[in-house]
Amino acid sequence: MKVVEELIKVRYQETDQMGVVYHANYLVWFEIGRTAFIESLGFQYHEMETEGIVSPVIDAHMYFKQPIRYGQDVYVKTWIEEYDGLRTTYGYQVEDTNGNAAVTGSTKHVIVKKDNFKPVSLRRKFPEWHQAYINALGE
Repeated sequence: MKVVEELIKVRYQETDQMGVVYHANYLVWFEIGRTAFIESLGFQYHEMETEGIVSPVIDAHMYFKQPIRYGQDVYVKTWIEEYDGLRTTYGYQVEDTNGNAAVTGSTKHVIVKKDNFKPVSLRRKFPEWHQAYINALGE
């Protein structure tokens, strides 16, 4: 299984009054990790969008294990948990620089036509992308 790691430097505006990263920011970090994962395969979201296709989140989960604070560096590790040609579930782990898991989670996506949100098969519409996902699951 292919895992891509992306460095995040925690910014002050990402924290709450308790001095820890506000929970919604982890979804942004998941997106950063997902984008890095896709780019590591040689693709970019905007290429998909030029063809009138978007990839909305249809499900998201986060599990909090320890706080992350302003000034820390963390790594977002991203991989594909499940893929069936239509739906993709990405897994994530946010770790501190000592490798301790702070947050784990997943997001599930489909690709749809931008104008009517009808589902599209990644396997059929983007066969190279499909094959890269199959390969990433097996690495």
